[in-house]
Amino acid sequence: MSHSFRILAKIQTVKNTFILIIAIFYFNNCFSQDTVGRKNRLTESVTERFYVLKSNPKIKEGPYFALYQHKTYIAAGKYKNGKKAGIWQFFNPKGKLIEKYNYDLKSLTYEARLDSTDDLRFLFDDTLKKTDQVTRPLKIGGCYYGFIPYVTLFKLPFDTFSVYTPYFKATIELLISPLGRLADYAVHLTSPFYDYDRTFTMDINLFSDEDRTFSPSTLNGKPVLSRIIIQCIVTEDGLDFY
Repeated sequence: MSHSFRILAKIQTVKNTFILIIAIFYFNNCFSQDTVGRKNRLTESVTERFYVLKSNPKIKEGPYFALYQHKTYIAAGKYKNGKKAGIWQFFNPKGKLIEKYNYDLKSLTYEARLDSTDDLRFLFDDTLKKTDQVTRPLKIGGCYYGFIPYVTLFKLPFDTFSVYTPYFKATIELLISPLGRLADYAVHLTSPFYDYDRTFTMDINLFSDEDRTFSPSTLNGKPVLSRIIIQCIVTEDGLDFY
């Protein structure tokens, strides 16, 4: 990567951060009279900030932000009457824009190429040829924020006080149907040190309809069955991304 390209990349990052800061200031002033701010921890590393109506705390209204390590935006958008509205932007933990989605038009307007350092892999049951054209299944929210629900759902089947969790590894496997629906959810939990190797199948109905919806993978333009593999670490609170 050239020196000039690095400078341009840094300028773009600063520009995106500045825009988000202005958005926070704008939304705080516009919605503070009728709404109340809320804060929630999604994972050990991610917190979300949003607003709810004073008249009904169950309804989100106004700006929404999710931050990695309290400083890096991984999601930014807004709610209108409890539903996501307008254009949402999604970033990786380094602050790189990886996806834009327009909820009003139900349209994906931008999707970055998959980073080789991401903790995701995609598998296909079909035997692929060199000439085949394959697309991976897509999730609204990108390859980080979009997969948080699948990481946080699973609860460890043992007391973490009695084990050293870094000795464990976890792999989440999502089966995505050709219709773009979550068909199966399994967690493989292993530890050679503790001689532990178990697979847990979870009820997909525990997820919201939004979290069961994907854009399916395609093979030569036709939707096909695919699998998404998420590598995770094991913490005292459960699972988290590497």
